[in-house]
Amino acid sequence: MPRLPHSLLTTSIYQAIASSTRSIPKLSFFSTLPPLQKNLPPRPKPPPDSEIEESYLKGSGPGGQKINKTNSAVQLKHIPTGIVVKSQATRSRSQNRKLAREILAQRIDELTNGDHSRSAIVGAVKKKRADSAAKKSRRKYRLLEEEKAAAAAAGAEAGEAREPEAEASAAEVEPPAAQNKSRAAIEQSTSDTRQGAGSHPSDTAAGGNYLSGQGSRGSS
Repeated sequence: MPRLPHSLLTTSIYQAIASSTRSIPKLSFFSTLPPLQKNLPPRPKPPPDSEIEESYLKGSGPGGQKINKTNSAVQLKHIPTGIVVKSQATRSRSQNRKLAREILAQRIDELTNGDHSRSAIVGAVKKKRADSAAKKSRRKYRLLEEEKAAAAAAGAEAGEAREPEAEASAAEVEPPAAQNKSRAAIEQSTSDTRQGAGSHPSDTAAGGNYLSGQGSRGSS
């Protein structure tokens, strides 16, 4: 059997691998963020360090001796506006510096833009969502109350519809007192009949002889 050249052998192997591999489906990426969050303005950037007066203070409150004995708290003062902020959220001074600058940028944005600031828009969006959730909850309970009222009304109508049928069936059935009276009358008549049928002929003859003897005595 003749041997194939190396180039042809390599090409045939690659073709076999390519034909045996499965095609990878195309992936599509989409955002899961709600539409209200997409319309929010970007976060404000902190002012330059030339406009900031920074100082380090000892923390207060809970957090252990690390906060109370070290100057990990950061206080910033914006020189143009006079806004002062302080951050002691963590035990790290570098993280507190970053958080303090974010808070200062937010305060400056609120002072500059007012109702159009990011914090104001975020608050309005949260309030709108809370109002929508409360409205849905009230609508749900209102529908439940309406369903209960409809079920009670349907039960009352069914009870009113059954009353004439019950009265008609009660009229057809004889009252227990009348039934007892009729039974007593039937039993009395039955006992009288039995007593009349149970008298012996000798008793009748004796009665006749007694009456005839009384008549003969009277005639004598």
